[in-house]
Amino acid sequence: MPNIVVLVKRVPDTNARIVVSGDRVDLSAVKWVISPYDEFAIETALQHKEAAGGSVTALTMGPSGSDKILKDAKAIGVDEIVRVWDDSWSDLDSNSVQSVLAQAITNLGAEVVYCGKASADTGAGSTGPGVAEHLGWSSVSNIIDAKFDGGITVTSPVETGSAIVSVSGSAVISCDKGNLKVRKPNVKGIMMAKRAQVSVVTADAPASTVTIVSQTPPPAKPAGKKYEGGSSAEEVAKLLREEANVI
Repeated sequence: MPNIVVLVKRVPDTNARIVVSGDRVDLSAVKWVISPYDEFAIETALQHKEAAGGSVTALTMGPSGSDKILKDAKAIGVDEIVRVWDDSWSDLDSNSVQSVLAQAITNLGAEVVYCGKASADTGAGSTGPGVAEHLGWSSVSNIIDAKFDGGITVTSPVETGSAIVSVSGSAVISCDKGNLKVRKPNVKGIMMAKRAQVSVVTADAPASTVTIVSQTPPPAKPAGKKYEGGSSAEEVAKLLREEANVI
């Protein structure tokens, strides 16, 4: 029966208003949620467990404020929740993060790892392949379907259609939405999650090679243009064609 780990990340709610204060992003008033693609990874991991047995551990990297998303994952149905962190860490680059996660995954004895195809905050899409590289495992990205009939068979989009891939051995699999419908927590799951204990572990983080110098918001969008009456149709059509590139 497989030991399954699913990676989850705490990100700002997609509806949150991001504010830059000084030369840094101010996240003090932001609501935090599980990165949406990670929810598809949780669902895939739970389906794997239901088909093959075993257990699912949700793993995140972050300070104590990240416990909430782990408990949200617990409410959905994962068995264990683990957070890896050290208070001395700050502004780690992607390589450092992937190294830390790989160490935690190894210590948990995982045989397969699921994660979202990209996080909602950075959208880099590097965590799954990067963790696989650190582990020396296979990597399959952006899957839209998975079947667990005696093994793992996933469907992943390619340029000419879809590829069906049979996964053998240990692998990191990143998940897109596809046809998945993410299950919702029930009352029992929510109550169990409130009482759940988060296991906190640490790891060795390589020195970061990237330093954030400053952060600035994107330039403000220009004011919109308003036209009334049929006499403006020709001008509107011209702007839609030449400026907006929609016709």
